[in-house]
Amino acid sequence: MTNQATVKPSRQPTPQADTGMPGPGGRGTRARIERASDVRGTLRRLLATLLPYRWSFISVFLFVTISTLLSLLTPYLIGVAIDKSIATHNLTGLLNIALIMLAAFIGVWLAQSAQGLVMARISQRAMRDLRRKLFEHLQTLSISFFDRHPHGELMSRLTNDMDAINRVLSQNVTDLFGGVLTLVGILVMMFAINFWLALGSMIIFPFMLWLVGFVGKRTRQSFRKYQQDIGKLNGKLEEMISGQRVIIAFSQETTALADFDVANEQVRKVGIKAQTYALLIPPLMGILSNVNIAILAGLGGWMVLQGLATIGTIVTFYTYSRRFAAPLRQLGNLYNQIQSALAGAERIFEIIDVVPELADQPDAIALDDVLGKVVFENVNFGYYPDVTVIKDMNLTAQPGETIALVGPTGAGKTTMINLLTRFYDVDDGAISIDGHNIRQVQKASLRRQLGIVLQDTFLFSESVMENIRYGRLDASDEECITAAKLADADPFISRLPQGYDTQLSERGSNLSQGQRQLLAVARAILSDPDILILDEATSSVDTRTEVRIQAALSRLMEGRTSFVIAHRLSTIRGADKLLVIDDGRIIERGTHDELLAQGGFYHKLYMSQFKGQSRVTP
Repeated sequence: MTNQATVKPSRQPTPQADTGMPGPGGRGTRARIERASDVRGTLRRLLATLLPYRWSFISVFLFVTISTLLSLLTPYLIGVAIDKSIATHNLTGLLNIALIMLAAFIGVWLAQSAQGLVMARISQRAMRDLRRKLFEHLQTLSISFFDRHPHGELMSRLTNDMDAINRVLSQNVTDLFGGVLTLVGILVMMFAINFWLALGSMIIFPFMLWLVGFVGKRTRQSFRKYQQDIGKLNGKLEEMISGQRVIIAFSQETTALADFDVANEQVRKVGIKAQTYALLIPPLMGILSNVNIAILAGLGGWMVLQGLATIGTIVTFYTYSRRFAAPLRQLGNLYNQIQSALAGAERIFEIIDVVPELADQPDAIALDDVLGKVVFENVNFGYYPDVTVIKDMNLTAQPGETIALVGPTGAGKTTMINLLTRFYDVDDGAISIDGHNIRQVQKASLRRQLGIVLQDTFLFSESVMENIRYGRLDASDEECITAAKLADADPFISRLPQGYDTQLSERGSNLSQGQRQLLAVARAILSDPDILILDEATSSVDTRTEVRIQAALSRLMEGRTSFVIAHRLSTIRGADKLLVIDDGRIIERGTHDELLAQGGFYHKLYMSQFKGQSRVTP
């Protein structure tokens, strides 16, 4: 097993991530994960993924063995034909040998076809299993992990690194086994035919092995660096494509191209270095092979003149020597490709080795039949180890209450929601729902009780119906339509080209912001949560659309414990309780009228919006 990333990383913010539920200031974190450095361990783990297909592998190796042995038979038959048939003018014997060689060639073709077919099935099934294992593990990781890693880099591990492994499995495993078997078979045949000629042919062999080892050792690091830089380039591409509107709006196309060129140039430099190492072996092996032929020609010619060998024997050895260099060159190339695959496997296992920060406790209970009482008790939390964002937070929300969280940007409102949804765990204190500490509750059951409507609604490239159904996958079409009607989304959906079957583009960009928000409300209604979270759900829409969304949200909030974050204070005047957050602390609490009467921070905040006050100071 490789080293696991067991050290809890810091939650340092990074501007790369876009998680939908942000960390401080809307962003998350980046931290170092331990790199797998044990090549043997990585290889063992990679082989373990192939264990379920061991019987298929045995059949592949059987076909490789048959094709290799048949291919080694033909040089021997050529020598026999020269010495026993051509030299003696035996036409019948020559015809028989030719037929045997033809049968051998057909057998090689059949065996190689069978091994290719079986190996293709093995490789694709193994890659399916490994991709699923990686993706399944990604589903167990916390939001902070995705905050730390650019999405393009993760995509690179699911695609480029997987492809590197797939190429080795589908094409190179049989070549590797066949090459080794060919080398061993050639050695056996040569020493069985003529010991001294075989010994002479082996003079160059140690130099060939040294060359493969010397150059091969220097390829792994280059290929690993190349794949890392490809991952960074993919991350840069993903970020720029996602932010293309911002780039165009601020006329930063030239800057974006310059940033891309820097990353692209780095990939070019590392790629040249990696490929240079990879391309060194074939020409050098060719030179050594020609030297070996020269030695064989000189030694063999002398032995023929001395009567110690026949012409057929020399031709057989010449053919074997030419074939001997081929698998060595092939093994040299395979070494480079295997190193590339191991580098990819290391990067994949790095992700699989990441221990989920928010794993369920062994005795975690399922949270069902929630009434909706939420309690924050002496809660402290920080994204950085040494910077506390939430400070000694205490609050109680009774079942069915609407709690509004107000305060300046960066005060900690969204962080409170992150903790309630258990996207992050508290550093100190506890958060409980109906008396159950959420750290002792199964995460899946916790989040089933929560309905979340965010300012930035994420929609999938599916139909309108399927995006609504994402709130509850077993819902019928009728239930989805009912939810859309309750959310007041049915009128605009009915006007779409295919109604509920209309396909949305990426992130629902073919809908307006207000329409996307109404679909998010419909999705939340369909999920039927016991606790509702609204994070700036109407801040990005016009006043008319806001009225529609607020009406839909009011229907959704009925009878549910609700937490509402809003900068438009007019939208939360009817809340049962307003909590004014500043610098991670609750500095004021009460109803809208009570807080206005106090003339404190909330009063100034409210007046700044409705009386034209231009600047607010606590």
